[in-house]
Amino acid sequence: MYNEKDENSTGDPLNTAPNIEELVDGPAKLGSLPTIFYQINEAVESPDSSFSEIADIIRKDSALSARLLKIVNSSFFGFSSKVETITHAITIVGMVQLRDLALATAIINSFKGISKDVVNMQSFWQHSIATGLAGRVIGVYIKDPNPERFYVLGLLHDLGRLLTYLALPEEMSRVLIKYSHGGLLHEAEKDILGWDHAEAGSKLMHKWNLPEALVEGVSCHHAPSSASKFPLEAAVTHVADILAQTMELGNSGERYVPPIDQKAWKMLGLPTSFLSTVLEQVDRQVSDAVKIFM
Repeated sequence: MYNEKDENSTGDPLNTAPNIEELVDGPAKLGSLPTIFYQINEAVESPDSSFSEIADIIRKDSALSARLLKIVNSSFFGFSSKVETITHAITIVGMVQLRDLALATAIINSFKGISKDVVNMQSFWQHSIATGLAGRVIGVYIKDPNPERFYVLGLLHDLGRLLTYLALPEEMSRVLIKYSHGGLLHEAEKDILGWDHAEAGSKLMHKWNLPEALVEGVSCHHAPSSASKFPLEAAVTHVADILAQTMELGNSGERYVPPIDQKAWKMLGLPTSFLSTVLEQVDRQVSDAVKIFM
């Protein structure tokens, strides 16, 4: 995979990777999300849709219905009584929130079947789920009207790394060689590929026609200060990612905890005392969440 003639004068491998558009549209492309997600999204966006109409769409997919009811009845929400129907779930959780959870479920299912030789999927999703949980706790603390979107952002923030491992195994082996000499993994990706997994993931999400807030939140989660339209989404995901890495819950490839962006931290206005709350809630919920999604 790697030999000396592939290096430039600085000793780094030459950038022979395709651009991001080629990556997203190449042989390893994932295509579109399941049709049912777009049906749910269209209904949620329509002012004329009722709870029962959206529930009817979700019920068409029995596996999705069962998964969503599991999520709603888990410690993630902590409702005192059992939620037994999709209509009831929409009533108490909300249409937008349930749509976002359906999206998370659909995307995780899209990547099932990846070989353990490529990436440890259990560890990858554990980190992603922990990031999502931390993001949701932060969202609740800052009184965001839809904290579940931060959960979805956490689940999706490293999506581009899966795509890159699938599509560019040889190039990623060069990235890992570069990474073995120090620094952060996403920096090694940029050095070798010309872009990193955050950019790749956001391109894939854009292709899937996902909301721009999700796209920019993923694109800028390593550099939240660069977010021009949705700095809050980027800031929450950035801080949540670092908290999940600090807790060592799963791993998406990074072995060092990156430095926190001070502007993002100030934007959220989180007191230092709040950290123990985040860590305790994430630690309590992560095992149940992994069982539900995996």
